[in-house]
Amino acid sequence: MAETIPFKNLHSREYQGHKKKVHSVAWNCSGTKLASGSVDQTARIWQIEPHGHGKVKDVELKGHTDSVDQLCWDPKHAELIATASGDKTVRLWDARSGKCSQQVELSGENINITYKTDGTHIAVGNRDDELTILDVRKFKPIHKRKFNYEVNEIAWNTGGDMFFLTTGNGTVEVLAYPSLQAVNTLNAHTAGCYCIAIDPLGRYFAVGSADSLVSLWSIKEMLCLRTFTKLEWPVRTISFNHTGDYIASASEDLFIDIANVQTGRSVHQIPCRAAMNSVEWNPKHNLLAFAGDDKNKYQADEGVFRIFGFESA
Repeated sequence: MAETIPFKNLHSREYQGHKKKVHSVAWNCSGTKLASGSVDQTARIWQIEPHGHGKVKDVELKGHTDSVDQLCWDPKHAELIATASGDKTVRLWDARSGKCSQQVELSGENINITYKTDGTHIAVGNRDDELTILDVRKFKPIHKRKFNYEVNEIAWNTGGDMFFLTTGNGTVEVLAYPSLQAVNTLNAHTAGCYCIAIDPLGRYFAVGSADSLVSLWSIKEMLCLRTFTKLEWPVRTISFNHTGDYIASASEDLFIDIANVQTGRSVHQIPCRAAMNSVEWNPKHNLLAFAGDDKNKYQADEGVFRIFGFESA
């Protein structure tokens, strides 16, 4: 029996709606909607049918006065989404109406945002390396901490009792949650760590670094199990698929790499035309959304994102 080659003969579709480049793409918990956040100060919600072909409806989320740098959905609610912007605010929206239901102004330009897996807290990182934890119900800060090193992407483990920070020093700082006491400093890479992803089954986390490597770690043992070496540029964005079998990673290389988590081997590459800012797998299907610095022939931002994994273009 010949081994089937994963992801062979699958296609990408392009989604246009933003006026400037897309910084962040994220799927809701049911895998039915995708949100895109852009430098054009808006986010958009797209209804995606995994097997559908029709014209895609989208809802615009308007109100931010600067770039929407990152967004994340409530892990327990398929219609609630939080956005982090350079305008210093974090906003909570209802994806059905496109209305902002909550907002809070923080002290700096927000660049990273993530939800705790039970949906109760949101963590936000800003350009001044300050971490703020928000209580979602009151939408008020409950913790604030300033770090004296560069803090990049942040994440909770699936159990919500550990919190990870990737740093410009090449380390991953592991904090206990909710105390935020330091538990561990992992010397993960020889250059800055930019992004982190948690395996949906809770076994691993992966870190992407400026040294062009992606490292895979056991959450239980806090040991590095293997590295993925296909990319040649700083790794900007990584994501595990819903089964935890594959990891996608992207950089300024003109392809997105998909590797087998267990073997470390690259199984597929999706060509792209520009440096990538965000890749994210759908939580139910092998559909990978991706967005980057795409430009048209006049060198203007295209404002598009794409989804790979459809059986037809």
